[in-house]
Amino acid sequence: MDDKKSTIGAGIKSKTFIKNPINGTKFTIAISSAKGGVGKSTFATNIALALKKIGCKVGLLDADIYGPSLPKLFSINTKPESDGKTLKPINKYDIQCMSIGFLTEEQTPMIWRGPMVTSAIKTFTQKVAWNNLDFIIVDMPPGTGDTQLTFSQEIKMDGVIIVSTPQELALQDVKRGIKMFDKLGVKIIGLIDNMSHFIGDDGKKYSIFGEGGVRKTAEEFKKEFLGQIPINPEVGKQNDLGTPIVENNPEHEISKLYLNFAEKIKSLYL
Repeated sequence: MDDKKSTIGAGIKSKTFIKNPINGTKFTIAISSAKGGVGKSTFATNIALALKKIGCKVGLLDADIYGPSLPKLFSINTKPESDGKTLKPINKYDIQCMSIGFLTEEQTPMIWRGPMVTSAIKTFTQKVAWNNLDFIIVDMPPGTGDTQLTFSQEIKMDGVIIVSTPQELALQDVKRGIKMFDKLGVKIIGLIDNMSHFIGDDGKKYSIFGEGGVRKTAEEFKKEFLGQIPINPEVGKQNDLGTPIVENNPEHEISKLYLNFAEKIKSLYL
């Protein structure tokens, strides 16, 4: 693919960035959340698995340097092989995987300043032997910091999905995230309302985090509202076991939602 130039908005208007595609991939899709704890990594792992199940070749890059989740969510305890120049992604569930968590001990804190984070991101995008992927799903860290800026300015991202819960506290940060990606010229595919509600034993719907906030935010910023994912205890159970629900039980109602989202993504790019 040709390199893509993009001029960034206020504050850095005068600088033009050359955006390079991730080696060995056709399309790069980032999964972002401006607030932590909203289920972004769960979404990233399951959407990667859903894309695989509908026939795509998929990679999963855990770019959350300070809080990597992929080793736990995929139950990966091995280190990637290296020839001294490149790292070989670890294959699990027919997904090519890479995470800083593969290179460090489980409880080692990543006490890194911005330049070290930027260097790690460049390694994972340019020095990993990703092999003939249709999509690479990038699990971004929460917030609007160095990792997001590095990806948005230097990596050719073909789209971003923003995951949020519906409460106002999370949505305040989502709005900042939308403005950041718009300013940096990254296409927002749409917004996901995660943990939107649960169905009680009495059959009633309970929206414990509020209702309709993610849809309203999407409408406010003229972005697509992709849909809701309700709370289901089976999702957390399978996460803890390292067998995400789409892989463990593709017929589950939650898995079917992810498969529908995957079909939407595939239709946009392939």
